[in-house]
Amino acid sequence: MNPTEFASIRWRERDVRIEYVRIAPERTNAPLVVFLHEGLGSVAMWKDFPQQLCDAGGYRGLVFSRPGYGRSTPRDEDEHWDVDFMHRQACEVLPAFFNAIHLQEKPWLFGHSDGGSIALLYAAQFPHAVAGIVVVAPHIFVEDVTVANIEEARQAYLSTDLPQRLGKYHNSADSAFWGWNRIWLHPPFRRWNIEAELGAIRCPVLAMQGVDDEYGTLEQIQGIARQVPATQLVELPDCGHSPHRDQPEKAIVSAVTFIDLHRSSTP
Repeated sequence: MNPTEFASIRWRERDVRIEYVRIAPERTNAPLVVFLHEGLGSVAMWKDFPQQLCDAGGYRGLVFSRPGYGRSTPRDEDEHWDVDFMHRQACEVLPAFFNAIHLQEKPWLFGHSDGGSIALLYAAQFPHAVAGIVVVAPHIFVEDVTVANIEEARQAYLSTDLPQRLGKYHNSADSAFWGWNRIWLHPPFRRWNIEAELGAIRCPVLAMQGVDDEYGTLEQIQGIARQVPATQLVELPDCGHSPHRDQPEKAIVSAVTFIDLHRSSTP
């Protein structure tokens, strides 16, 4: 990947710095894949997976850290995200970031977990602004198994070296962890559900999930297919919540095959 760059956006009434990295920008005529990280992710936590996927498909890539994560501006200590936090990322942060870097083409979005949900919301809100989306272990509603494992993550953060390990990937581990953990465990968030919004999606969709996903059942991707019937589903055996780590070769082959199938029909 190329050196880290930073873009400035105005969000939540303050200036926010967004960390991002470009992959193979010299492939000027190649599709652009934008990677949207998970609830505790960042540019660095993707490691070399975006590079591997882009090299396999001959694509360009764009990897960035959302506000509160990685080397992007951390949350203020008194900043608490609300039930609509993923909607705000999709409808406010992502368009502002694209505008800040002068993105004028239709990207492909590759989103993992919360990043997958954000990709779905962006595609529903801006149906003509995206070439297609690959969502990996996305959430479209809240399940008991999700909440139970996020509660376990909270206990691990309070009682193990998890803060130190996360600190390798974030300027502020507390910013990344508590921004994500508190809202997912906030009782009103149990009613969060984006199924009804998915019907507005018009681009190709690939939804991928591990059969052994500890943060959600296969109802998450099957629910997408009910709302967007042309969705291609990939269910990976012997795979947990992170197919790009548990089954990277299969994740890459599935994504590249999907993008190449649809790119010829996408301006």
